[in-house]
Parts: sequence; structure tokens; C-alpha cells
Amino acid sequence: MYVHGTNLSQKEIHPSKYRDQDSRKYLVEIREKYNEWRENNEKLLGPYSERKEEDANIVKERVRLFHEYKEFLDQQHYAEKFDSRSNLHSSVLEEFIYYLFKDLAKEFNNQALVGKSHSFKDMFINPSSYRDMVTQPNIKIEKKDHDFVIGVSIQANMSVEGSEVVEKHVLEVPAIAIECKTYLDKTMLEGSSTAAEQLKTRNPNAKYIVVAEWLKLTEHVNLQKFKVDQIYVLRKQKNTDREYRYLPTYVKNPIYEDVVMHLFEMVRDHLVNDWEGGIQHGLQRGFLL
Repeated sequence: MYVHGTNLSQKEIHPSKYRDQDSRKYLVEIREKYNEWRENNEKLLGPYSERKEEDANIVKERVRLFHEYKEFLDQQHYAEKFDSRSNLHSSVLEEFIYYLFKDLAKEFNNQALVGKSHSFKDMFINPSSYRDMVTQPNIKIEKKDHDFVIGVSIQANMSVEGSEVVEKHVLEVPAIAIECKTYLDKTMLEGSSTAAEQLKTRNPNAKYIVVAEWLKLTEHVNLQKFKVDQIYVLRKQKNTDREYRYLPTYVKNPIYEDVVMHLFEMVRDHLVNDWEGGIQHGLQRGFLL
């Protein structure tokens, strides 16, 4: 859930890294601001599944809090001390997505799967022999890490008929999967497209969304061939390398609330609406897809 907070805690207690004076000072400063950001988001409730007039204002406030904290963390001295490999900066977006959807998802079921996930990708049977095969299921579960999902954890008990050996598995199945990127380039998009296709092979009703701050794609990229359901660029801006963002001439766009609102509405519509489909439903209409 609190991906960024966990990342920050790991740095605070790391036995060997981030022990120098500047790191310790910066972590204290960041912790203070982070706690404020988290507390404000926890106190702010909604939006929920039912559309209300205040939804836009709630999303606007979450965006304001996100932008304010991100501007603080993106200061040059923090960016240079905690580089991209530390994931400190990139994890902020993941936690923001959690705050945006936590109340909506929990309204359906307080035990709903919300946040980072090791999602079910595939399963196969892998016994060491036929004697082993007729004794226990030997199920292997292949998983895929997703930055953020809204879904369900399914507990599956599997056994061979006539055998007392039971294998217990937990399958995390997304209805919504969101990939979070600081910037999105072609290689990243290709990876997301493959992940989306694999997800929908096992769960056709799932939606796969990419959310990035900046975009690093050219006009020569054909977006229609990729399997993702939507791509959001929160700053409506092309990517610029980090060192250029601190030049006096660089103008950094804010996080646009209308983009975030569109994202929220897309996810809410998918969770609220019925997922009609299948052969019988299509046959009643006369067209199947």
C-alpha cells in the first residue's frame, strides 16, 4: 500500500547505505514532509462508486497534495543524493495511485486486493514422475509483479482425487492493473503491452493502464498495435533528462487534474459496470464481439 513510505523506511534503517551526514539530514526532512502528505491523504475520503458533485474537488485536492510533495522531493539536492536506482522518487506515483483508489476499491469489499501485487500469470503441473503425479497436484504458479492493482485474492486448495495431500495456493487476480512510470519510452511500452496481453489471456475482463509523468515516444510509434487499454501522461509533456530540468530555462508542467480525473472515471466505470460477454450474450444480440 504505502510503497513510497516503505522505500523511505528502508533507507532510514539501512545498515550501510545512506549513513553519511547529508543523507541522514535529507531523510529527516523528507520523512517530515512524507508524514504530512500521507496524513492529509488518509483524512481525505473518496471518491466512491457513486458519482457525486464533490468528486472533482476531492480529486483536485489529491492532485494538489501530490504535486506539492513531488515538487518538494524533486529538488535537485534530493535528486542527486537519491538517484533513480533508489526508487525513492518513482515510488511516489505508486503511492499516489493508491490514495486515489483506496476508498473506491474498499467500498466493494474491505478485503479487496489494492496496491502492489504479485499477480497470477499462469499455472502448470510439474511432477517428478507419474508416481508423484498421482499423489499430489504439483502445481506451479507463475506470477507477475504489478505496480498497482485492484482485484481479489483467491485461495485455492488443490488435491488429486483420492489423495489426502492438499496444496494451498493464493492467486492474486487483478480487475485493474496500473503500471507507473516516471517517463514512458518505447521499450517500456512494449513490455507493458506484453504484460497486458498475458494478463488478459487469463482474465479477459481485466484492464491494463499505463500512467507516466512524462512521455518519451516519437510520432513514429503506432499506439494502436499495443495491448494496453489506456496511457496517461500526467504532465502532458515530453520527457527531459533530469539534469536539464534544473536549468533556469526549463518549464515543468504541473500534474494535470483533468488527466487524473479521466483515469479515475475510467477505473470507476470498469468496476461499477457489468462485464457482459460470452457466447450466449453475444448470440442474443447477433454479434459476438
